[in-house]
Amino acid sequence: MTLPHDDPAWLERMYNNRALVPDHPAYFARWAQESARARVGLPCALDLPYGDDRSETLDVFPAAQPGSPVLVFVHGGYWRSLDKSEHSFVAPPFVQAGACVVVPNYALCPGAPGRPVTIVSIMRQMEAALAWVWRNIARHGGDPQRITVAGHSAGGHLAALLLTSAWPLMEGADLPDGLVRNALSVSGLHDLTPLMHVPFLQSTLQLTEQQVLQASPALLPAPQQGLLHAAVGGDESEEFLRQCRLIQEAWGTRAVPRCQVLPGLHHFSVVDALARPGHDLHHMALNLLRA
Repeated sequence: MTLPHDDPAWLERMYNNRALVPDHPAYFARWAQESARARVGLPCALDLPYGDDRSETLDVFPAAQPGSPVLVFVHGGYWRSLDKSEHSFVAPPFVQAGACVVVPNYALCPGAPGRPVTIVSIMRQMEAALAWVWRNIARHGGDPQRITVAGHSAGGHLAALLLTSAWPLMEGADLPDGLVRNALSVSGLHDLTPLMHVPFLQSTLQLTEQQVLQASPALLPAPQQGLLHAAVGGDESEEFLRQCRLIQEAWGTRAVPRCQVLPGLHHFSVVDALARPGHDLHHMALNLLRA
């Protein structure tokens, strides 16, 4: 498919999710309220550092039983907005299902003068967060051999990308191949090429062709280990529907056995579905945790 990269208005319609969902502020406000309640209602360890930067912290919602599977949830916001504190609401249903849940933060693009933040540098932060999880999660009831990463939108991109990481080559040399056992990309962005041509995004992300090649899951070889499930709301834009199909086409059905369009959901209601016991998307995450 040839995309009209010379048509900024079309790209804006395809990728400006907040314009497509005018009541998105109500979702953000409710997520923040439900997240505050989750942090009060559940045992949790908040703002644990996984690196030296002030953005490099994570929240852990421990499992009730030792040796439980681990769900790491990476928030969206086009790598330039939102915060882990607004996504604690994802944790309770998975903790109740027997998982240990981790919600990491990361620096936001474009960063500060002299300290730029890029999608590639965010990826390195997420690798550091996952390394922390592997080394430390047992003390919170999690099994480091059963780590699943789920993410929404930009977080879905990062979840997929983490399946491709060369863990044994990283600093410390103690990380195993297949550190991320499985991943779930919800409304994920798997080819960053179009984003270079979306004015409201490129002004902040400042993507280069090299970064696109380095950080687009669909442009990288399929991982040799682990499964990726991809899902998207049926009411999302044509481009988000295409981005979902694309990762299965690029990696094949061995690595991406499920690529699901969820009827009646848009870019924000799909996150509610993930946290709703009984919904197909919630079951998809549970199946990956138990695989």
